[in-house]
Amino acid sequence: MLDIVLTLVFSIVMLIFMAFPAMKIVDWIEEKREIPDKWHNPLLIAVVVVLSLFVGLFLKLA
Repeated sequence: MLDIVLTLVFSIVMLIFMAFPAMKIVDWIEEKREIPDKWHNPLLIAVVVVLSLFVGLFLKLA
């Protein structure tokens, strides 16, 4: 349980810092495929959350 809490704490801190890389990734995805405008913001939020979870896991396991 403590491992999950520590991972989430690390991930919450990284949410702010992952916004710029997520914007670049979503822009790159839009260059490769046509994405409707209504999916832009949910995709951006999903990428931010996934990136921050990956960094949180890395910080926990490193």
